[in-house]
Amino acid sequence: MPYSYEPNSTVWTIAEAKSKLSELLRSANEQPQYIGTKKPYVVVPVEQWEKLQAPTEPMGQWLINNFTGCDELELPDRKAPDREVSFE
Repeated sequence: MPYSYEPNSTVWTIAEAKSKLSELLRSANEQPQYIGTKKPYVVVPVEQWEKLQAPTEPMGQWLINNFTGCDELELPDRKAPDREVSFE
């Protein structure tokens, strides 16, 4: 993921972040806090971090979970001689 920061956010120097750690952590509850410019870091609350790190649900499982009413699909007989093909 490329580094980008919110235009209205403050970028803390490392020295500022060290001296004002409590303020930095309180501010991270409202919006991500950016530290450093040459090698940037971002401080976010643990809930937000865990949400970003959570594995995504596989598409097949998502389809099963979200389309429960579609289990009775009528499929055409593939061996029927005059079967209409709708994609032509």
